[in-house]
Amino acid sequence: MANESEVRYSDQDLHEFKTLIESKMAKAQEELDFTQKQIDELNENGFNQQGGDWYDDSTAHTDLELLQRMAARQQRHIQDLRNALLRIENKTYGICTVTGQLISKERLRLVPHATKSIDGKNIANANKEAPLSDSATTDPFGNDGGFSRPAPKPVSDKVRIPANKMPRPGAEDWEVGSDAIEEARLRMQKPDEDED
Repeated sequence: MANESEVRYSDQDLHEFKTLIESKMAKAQEELDFTQKQIDELNENGFNQQGGDWYDDSTAHTDLELLQRMAARQQRHIQDLRNALLRIENKTYGICTVTGQLISKERLRLVPHATKSIDGKNIANANKEAPLSDSATTDPFGNDGGFSRPAPKPVSDKVRIPANKMPRPGAEDWEVGSDAIEEARLRMQKPDEDED
């Protein structure tokens, strides 16, 4: 029995956590109900009916989307709290799923649905793909040696070449001469009608 108390929390501690989780779950359910009521009110107001202002409709759609995301997040949180209550009933609550050690009481009071200790979370994150070593000197686009990228060509460098000056098919060493460029520029310019 002495070994069992080191591996799991006592029944008194589990009861304390159960009370904490139930109060957090009641508060989370209240918030979910309030969010759902807001969603229902938006839907009942008929903002998606035709004839309304487009800007108002887009704002209402944005609000509705935000509320739906909030509700989904709250539902996941409530499910996590329910799972924590199941772990309390099974007397496995507070045991890190990575290290098998007890999660600190301070962490469980702050995040009662936690399944990993801080060390366990660090180990789990270290096993994931390692991030880039130094984000300050690393190019987010994957280039080596800083942020060197080829400069884009300015739009004004594009020149239309007349059809009679285009290269023949298969001519590999064709180059645009300065006379062809000048001729294209002259065609692009509009003559001033005010000049006499």
